Parts: sequence; C-alpha cells; structure tokens
Amino acid sequence: MKFSASSADLLKKIQIASGAIGTNTVVPILEDFLFQVEGNDLTISATDLETSITTRMEVIAESGGEVAIPGRILVDTLKAMPEQPVTIDVSNDRFAIEITSSHGKYKLSGDNPEDFPTIPAPDEAEKVTVNAPLLQEAISKTVFATSTDELRLAMTGVYVQLDFGKIIFVATDAHKLVRYSFSGLESDLSTSFVLPKKSLTLLKSALPLNGPIDVSFNKSNAFFTFEDHALVCRLIDAQYPNYKAVIPTENPNQMTVVRQDLLQSLKRIAIYANKTTNQVVLNIDEGSLTIEAQDLDFSNEATEQLTCQYVGEPLTIGFNARFLIDMLNVLDTDEIVFHMSTSNKAGIILPTEEPEDEELLMLVMPVMLSR
Repeated sequence: MKFSASSADLLKKIQIASGAIGTNTVVPILEDFLFQVEGNDLTISATDLETSITTRMEVIAESGGEVAIPGRILVDTLKAMPEQPVTIDVSNDRFAIEITSSHGKYKLSGDNPEDFPTIPAPDEAEKVTVNAPLLQEAISKTVFATSTDELRLAMTGVYVQLDFGKIIFVATDAHKLVRYSFSGLESDLSTSFVLPKKSLTLLKSALPLNGPIDVSFNKSNAFFTFEDHALVCRLIDAQYPNYKAVIPTENPNQMTVVRQDLLQSLKRIAIYANKTTNQVVLNIDEGSLTIEAQDLDFSNEATEQLTCQYVGEPLTIGFNARFLIDMLNVLDTDEIVFHMSTSNKAGIILPTEEPEDEELLMLVMPVMLSR
C-alpha cells in the first residue's frame, strides 16, 4: 500500500477519528487507526468498541491495501510538520510503515488490519434526516445534564424519542433535567433509545455548520452519516426513567429576569457559597430578587440584588449555584422565566423567546434551606 496526501488534510481527518480511540485500553489494536486504500480513496477508522468514527479523503495512490497504524505517534508526527505532501508506504507482508516528507523519513511498525474490530454497518436500520444546526443545538443543550453515576446507566446518556415528525432529547442526573425538542421532520417513525454522552460529545465536535445528517438506528447501534464522516455508537441498554413524572405542572410563581445579569451575579455569589452544597438562596418579591450565599465554616457571606418581574407570593428558595450557571450558560435568550411553586419543589426555567417548532425546558431541584 502506498499513497500521497497533504499532511494538513490528513491530520484534520485523523484528528476527527482520534476521538474514538480509547485511553488506557487493554487491547493494543484499539490504539490504532485502520487505514484502507481503494482506488484513490483513503478510509480512516478508529474505535473503542463503544464508539466508532470513519472518515474518508481523496489521495494519490500507487497501490491499495490496508494497515493498522499506531494513533499517537502518527498524530504527533503530523502535528509537528508544516503543511506539505507526505507519502505513506506500507509493506503489505510485514506492515512496516515508512512516512516520507520533504524533511526526511520516519519509520514505525504497523499492526495486522485483520485484528482491527469490525465496525457495525447500518443494515436493516430505520432512518431519519436532521439538519446539522438542530442536532448541534440538541446536543449542546442536553449533554451537560447527563449523570456520571454508572449505577444509573440510562441517565449517563441522552434519551432520544422520535415521535413521527418530532424529536425529543432529554438528559437528567436527578438534580437537573433538560428537555429539548424540535419538529418538522419528514418521518413516520415512533421509537426511543439512549445515546452515550461520549458519542454525542464527539459527534458535536465533528458536525458541519450546515447540511443534512442521516441518523439511522437499530436495536444495538445508532449511525450518524454526514459529508465524508460516519459515527457509530452502541446504544445504552437500559430503561430510561419516567422523566415526565418529576416536571411540576402547577407553578403559580413566575419570575422574569435578564439572563446575563443573573448569570454574572451567580458566578460572583457562588464564590462565597459552601463548597459542598454550592447553595445560593433566592429571595423573590415583586420587582426584586436578592441572591445570598454563605459558608459558615469560613465565615464567608455575600449578597446581591437584581431587578426582576415577578408574579406570585413572596418566595425564598435555595438552588445549587453550579447547576444554575450550567443551565444559564447554554441558554441564549436575553431574558428567562422561572416557574416555581414552593421552596421544596423543582423550579422550571424557560426562555422568553424560542424559534418556531423548537421547545426547551430546564428543571432544577431545590437545595434544602440551611439557616
């Protein structure tokens, strides 16, 4: 196998695929890229057995073939090069690799491509097409709310529900919950599955700014295909909890506040909060929001006051400042609305404006007031 390509173009492709290479893997072949040349097409694959990424590029090939190339040394070599043509020559019998550039030659040992795991193909899979910006938005607004508790396996991923022309994304860690949906799909499918956080994070970084994304899925895997790339991830095989049960429906108290003002205030006040609970206390009355935090162990205390629009009875409620900051960071409207009932029930955060056919709901559980 022998081919030539731009070092910069090759680096860009392998950096996309490298996200699927596992760290500290006990199977050495999983630290490799699989290179396959057929005609003038180079296919680069990487996998950690849970997530697989395949990308393609055009090269100038003298002969075809395939080889597994150690990932770290290849990435580091190309990163250290200025943009220039490089030639990769592989001995098909011993898998010895020689990289030639204008600066010199670099030799390394490859591995047998037959040892590389087979990447699942979307045979007999259902399919729906989603616009890249909407998928990017769905991942950005939900993936941060997933759990890290492996005992609650389903909650470590994002729940996706296809409801004919509508798709719903839900993430929760039992302390906060985000539900984002959009409609307008050309689909007659009605199903649901749970996608792993790592796969969605990799997908988010690889997605183009615009264009269609083909999403296919079967009982075991989900497949995302766009431009020259394909990402395959194994679905989380666990029952997602009934998230609808925790969303309160009666919320007579409503506070509208400027998002950036609240976000910056919370960042300052959180410095003085207890580092275990991150508790901030919101005292809300007509036209006024007072935010307080204290850490009795170190005699730290802070108070700020903001203006707001408020409809309801005076209310004092505590929240984890870190959760509120995470939520406000992914919102992009000038103002947000808090819907609340009592100090021991969840608060709901909604944007004051959102695009047609899109809906976003964020829920945050209160922290018991400690005075």
